[in-house]
Amino acid sequence: MSSPERVVLITGAASGIGAATALRLAGPETALVLTTRGNAEGLERAAAAAAERGAEVATHLADLAEPGGPVGVVAAGRAAFGRIDQIVNNAGKAEKARFGEFGGVELDRAVAVNTRPFLELVTAAREDLEGSAWGRVVAISSFIVNDIGINGVIFPATAAAKAAIEALARTLAFQLAPLGVTVNCVAPGYTRKVGGHAALAPAAWEAAAAATPSGRIADPEDIAAAVAFLLSREAKHVTGQILRVDGGLSLL
Repeated sequence: MSSPERVVLITGAASGIGAATALRLAGPETALVLTTRGNAEGLERAAAAAAERGAEVATHLADLAEPGGPVGVVAAGRAAFGRIDQIVNNAGKAEKARFGEFGGVELDRAVAVNTRPFLELVTAAREDLEGSAWGRVVAISSFIVNDIGINGVIFPATAAAKAAIEALARTLAFQLAPLGVTVNCVAPGYTRKVGGHAALAPAAWEAAAAATPSGRIADPEDIAAAVAFLLSREAKHVTGQILRVDGGLSLL
């Protein structure tokens, strides 16, 4: 098989947005490095579906919150394909809480799960990104950074961790812009969970749909489409941005 035009590393790829993104990007011109923490079965399903569309696929199980996890994923991608051209930082976890119900331990955990892996991934892959002819980074943020509470549900520690990702992404975008590498965020609204952890009970999901101006919650494919655009060659002049895919939540 000929050398792919790009090698894309996707975290949290076993289900939901990550799996949908892998399928959206899959094709003969793209090699995928798919990783997840523990859902090996889901990861292999995502890999098989991408391979059916012609993509070369490597998988790697890793807990990105553990020391060395992100570095190991980048090393696995390089071992499989020689380089990393693009990163989709998708893995994360949302935890609802109210002040008085969480403290420093929970905040540290939110940063460890959501923020630090982004920093360590882009740092480990920096030389590849800088030398790539198609360098792209997309980080998945969340509407909860700006739309603090809907239906009385708040996510303070997760919102802080996601806001930190946005800040890191914007400053990295500034650093890499002279090299033609773009760095952007996608901020989904409430998004349907297909496997994996769901932060809300079923009734809360129904309330979330009712509270969204579009009248529905997003499907993972809605978010994957936005990610695919930001990774595309056509988006070469879009950097340092936060693309909100939230059905109008940010209008409220």
